[in-house]
Amino acid sequence: MTENKTKEEEVLAKLDTFDELPDAPPKRRIKLSWIGKLSVAVVVFWMIIVIIGPSIAPYHEMDMEGEDSFLDAYDNFYLGTDYLGRDTLSRIIFGARNTIGISILATLLAYCIGITLGIAAAVRGGWVDMGISRINDAILALPSIMLGLIAIAALGSSIPILIGIASVIYATSVFRIARALGQDIMVQDYVEAAKARGEGLWWIIKSEVLPNAAMPLATDFGLRLVFVVLFISSLSFLGLGIQPPASDWGSMVRENLQGLTYGSYASIWPACAIATFTIAINLIVDDISAKSGGSLAKKMV
Repeated sequence: MTENKTKEEEVLAKLDTFDELPDAPPKRRIKLSWIGKLSVAVVVFWMIIVIIGPSIAPYHEMDMEGEDSFLDAYDNFYLGTDYLGRDTLSRIIFGARNTIGISILATLLAYCIGITLGIAAAVRGGWVDMGISRINDAILALPSIMLGLIAIAALGSSIPILIGIASVIYATSVFRIARALGQDIMVQDYVEAAKARGEGLWWIIKSEVLPNAAMPLATDFGLRLVFVVLFISSLSFLGLGIQPPASDWGSMVRENLQGLTYGSYASIWPACAIATFTIAINLIVDDISAKSGGSLAKKMV
């Protein structure tokens, strides 16, 4: 009897302990290091410039205010002037909207295309997966810059075309990630349980696949945005991106390269703008991946 009472008391003690636990585990919050927080501040700064930059720029991007080209920095021109006597700071501010804005739109469109096709291939399988994957592999086999040059030579250079080209090129990488995540999730026990309950395919995608794939895809979005920024800047550097007199960071580097022989930094400042934005995003992604034990990085392609 004494032993039975002791066992009952132990069981009751365990039950009381469980009753004290919360009904659901608390939500995990992403904690960034000081480097991650500084990187977030840099990205937020450039996003603010994208939104309100033209209204606070000292001059318009097309105004030739300088009396000569490649003027050194002084009171009226904080970063000097470019090869046509235009204020470098103002053109960097205006160029942020073109470079970052176009890149964000292209990346969002790439994710819409890549996630839709990737999840469809993972869920449906069979000939659907085979057909989409082979087309995707064919596009991936071509160098992105070469494919961009061919497309621009055939279609011309304009902002909608640049967005479309970049989105199609980088949707292929998003497709691979979304497909891999979808295939991994579709064989999990909770998906099998949902199928056994009679849940429809759309419900499984909406309630099981997408929520579990959201975090890796969101983290990869930052890296993909960096690639698109560099792609757009590279096309502009080659003279096939944003056309003058509109400003963007890549074309500003190309236009002002000759200023280096005169000791001008007109080509250095836009290059620094590209570097600060892309490096900050990379540091944020690395910090988030590190906090998750590197599991996010392993799922990225």
